[in-house]
Amino acid sequence: MNIKGVILFDIDGVIRDVSNSYRLAVQKAVYKYCGFEPSSFDIDVLKNEGIWNNDWDLTLELINRFSKDHQLSISVPTKKDIINIFKNLYFGCDPQKEYKYWTGFIRNEKILVDDGLFEELTNNKIGWGFVSGAEQESVKFVLEQRLNLRNVPIIAMGDAPDKPNPEGFLHLANQLLNCDFNETSPPAAYIGDTIADVNTVLNARKKFPKQKFISIAVVPPHLQKTSNYKKRISYESRLREAGADFILQNINEIKHIYHDLFLI
Repeated sequence: MNIKGVILFDIDGVIRDVSNSYRLAVQKAVYKYCGFEPSSFDIDVLKNEGIWNNDWDLTLELINRFSKDHQLSISVPTKKDIINIFKNLYFGCDPQKEYKYWTGFIRNEKILVDDGLFEELTNNKIGWGFVSGAEQESVKFVLEQRLNLRNVPIIAMGDAPDKPNPEGFLHLANQLLNCDFNETSPPAAYIGDTIADVNTVLNARKKFPKQKFISIAVVPPHLQKTSNYKKRISYESRLREAGADFILQNINEIKHIYHDLFLI
């Protein structure tokens, strides 16, 4: 099938709400070592630096900064320590076990995407897939168990370098377009919720300046509450300043713009 373009999706904060799962695990892990529980906005501040896409690394950085700023005498954990804490908090057990044994924060996640979106994209000859920094087991769970999607194109943790390195995005976009990147190739868009996601597209443009790459940013769920209006506006401004071409309030608004994106 000749496609008119490709849309690749981040998962956390785009397809599912991780406010009470991954972000909660970050908060509880930091508290374990520092006696301080960072807010969602403390996490946003770090993510807005555009380099902390991996939540394990982000957690370590929060611990290091807080202990340094407050001159705490603590034994700073290793990344392996953080990974083990996340395994217990997020999955509730060894993630290799059957899903029925998972009792952790992953059970708190709300799905953000409407039923039928991906079928609609396919029917309009738009290729789609997922590029996420989440663990393979977590990605498989949300796509297969929660969304009932099978054999979809995925780049997850370990398949490519962490964003904003564009390698994973470029690999999957190239695979779906099935042609070289150039001025006549159909557009490739990426939808994420952080500056690292925007930077991923900008870095792709540096490698292939003749190809049309589109950065679409979506506001994370925790900023969509009325009480967080000012923080949301500030977050949107940062995404726009970083280079996002479009900013959506939620993922389902993609239905209103993809015709324009791909000139359908």
